[in-house]
Amino acid sequence: MDKLIITACICGAEVTKEHNPAVPYTVEEIANEAYGAYKAGASIIHLHVRYDDGTPTQDVERFRECFEAIRAKCPDVIIQPSTGGAVGMSNDERLQPITLMPEMATLDCGTCNFGGDDIFVNTENMIKDFGEKMIARGIKPEVEVFDKGMIDMANRLCKKGYIKAPMHFDFVMGVNGGISGEPRDLIFMKESIPQGSTWTVAGVGRYEFPMAVMGILMGGHVRVGFEDNVYLSKGVLAKSNAELVEKVVRLAKEFGREIATPDEAREILGLAPRK
Repeated sequence: MDKLIITACICGAEVTKEHNPAVPYTVEEIANEAYGAYKAGASIIHLHVRYDDGTPTQDVERFRECFEAIRAKCPDVIIQPSTGGAVGMSNDERLQPITLMPEMATLDCGTCNFGGDDIFVNTENMIKDFGEKMIARGIKPEVEVFDKGMIDMANRLCKKGYIKAPMHFDFVMGVNGGISGEPRDLIFMKESIPQGSTWTVAGVGRYEFPMAVMGILMGGHVRVGFEDNVYLSKGVLAKSNAELVEKVVRLAKEFGREIATPDEAREILGLAPRK
């Protein structure tokens, strides 16, 4: 079994300081949260960015500032920007961070209800366009899927050359509008991806740590962080993203799973070695 890759999704686009005062907004706060998560054991920083007032943005200059601030503190960490952005953003807005040539970026493979009137739109043509642009830049997509049909879409587009194999999937479990976060659901998703693929599980809200345990035991990888969940345990707010990563590290050690360094994560994921 490979060593465990931990991804820290440190702020997201929707969660706010009203949910947890430790959610980072400023460049300094984002860099500090990334550094804490990295020191705790995260190899990948899944990155959304905000303006100082907390407004989510895909502005390339804001991403550039955050990239530079994170790399100054943890130069070997893998920075994985989101191309999901926030609900309602245009394709061009969402794609801005890939111009910074990251090693990885997210590629959402289907449209999903996000509660109330919010719809996270990813049409087939959008996915093709995003996939082609990542291939042209040598960026490995993390294929984000919120339901089984999105895996089927990724498989079809991989066969047509819009996504390169072997794919790396992120199963986002427990979103209102997507698949639930029960053990049977994760088994179903894992059994639906092509042989040779790698995968990470991201449990949302109360599903975060149950899904983390399943991911550890099943040979996958784990994502935690304020984007998905702001609690360390029921009713107890996490003081930082590092606390959430530390809990996963403790669980992994209990089950005999070693933690991957960023360079080991690169090898597992088939990324180019760091220069």
